[in-house]
Amino acid sequence: MNVSKTFDGVVALDRVTFDVEEGEYLCVLGATGSGKTTLLRLIAGLIKPNSGTIYFDGKSVNNVIAQSRNAAYVPQQYALFPHLTVLENVAFGPLSRGCQPREAMEIASRALELVRLSWRSEALPKELSGGMQQRIALARGLASGARLLLLDEPLGALDARLRLDLRHKLRQLVKESGLTAIHVTHDRDEAMSVADRIMILRRGRIEDYGKPDTVYDRPKGIFTAHLVGGANFLEGVVEALEKETTTIRLRGGIKIRTPLYSLTATELVIIGVRKENVLLSTTAENSFDSEVRQVRFLGNSREYILRLSNGDLIASRQFLEEKQEQFKVGDKIKVGFERKDVMIFAYPKHGLKKELEII
Repeated sequence: MNVSKTFDGVVALDRVTFDVEEGEYLCVLGATGSGKTTLLRLIAGLIKPNSGTIYFDGKSVNNVIAQSRNAAYVPQQYALFPHLTVLENVAFGPLSRGCQPREAMEIASRALELVRLSWRSEALPKELSGGMQQRIALARGLASGARLLLLDEPLGALDARLRLDLRHKLRQLVKESGLTAIHVTHDRDEAMSVADRIMILRRGRIEDYGKPDTVYDRPKGIFTAHLVGGANFLEGVVEALEKETTTIRLRGGIKIRTPLYSLTATELVIIGVRKENVLLSTTAENSFDSEVRQVRFLGNSREYILRLSNGDLIASRQFLEEKQEQFKVGDKIKVGFERKDVMIFAYPKHGLKKELEII
């Protein structure tokens, strides 16, 4: 609780407090430099906090050495023993906790099957690609017998297709084995698809924490809405508060109606709308004239960048369907969204641009 860590005066983690339930799969999402690896190393016992307390099962482990924490840390750098074969590397954990050699090799073999590397069991680490080495490190963590897995970008060096396949198999194994996992990543889709809960870390502080659908549908701030879904943000001022409606005025006199929020007239706000909720050629309640400025083909979807009459840009993501109307650059169309799809945030102290910075 309230854990902080600094390195040479630079704050890596700032009064971080959160809990992980037994058997839970927690994903920590954040950019490089957000404090993700520092967090795992603190939990693993590889470094000590400057302040605050880390608890396992309600007991402080601040002074408990890493080997006694019943946690397996799987680092980004693999940390494989270069003189041991793949199978021997994976069997190291079971052997160190007292398993007989035959049993340790059986455990290691099962872990290698999971990561699809049984066929390289007799190879040395130097004979493997970076992606293969990462999978070996993952298998070693799985075979360690620890109840808590600390996974530092465990799928980062894999190609896209294998990463997609292994992320769900990894979660399945954790669940079937009754393990608890803390999995850090910078990949939004990876985090959202496998986590029981997700934690957004930024500049050493927790920005949001909750179930993936809650974090997505009801983000606590502009940064979270930007990171986990790709939203449009427009600056406005509260013009009117009625029984069930808040009216926001954008520059140029454009007015947007939203559900009633606890705001005050003339208050500066930011409205957010997910790209997939921006409708084209629409008669939605919030509907405006626009011009198509760019069209981006994204495989299973098409993204349109549109300019409103006041000069603001707004993006719309349209998932591809048969008979779907297509537009081209220069087309004049109606663009809009329903009031229920509008998010409202307080105007950030340092401005919208600064609030959207990842680092």
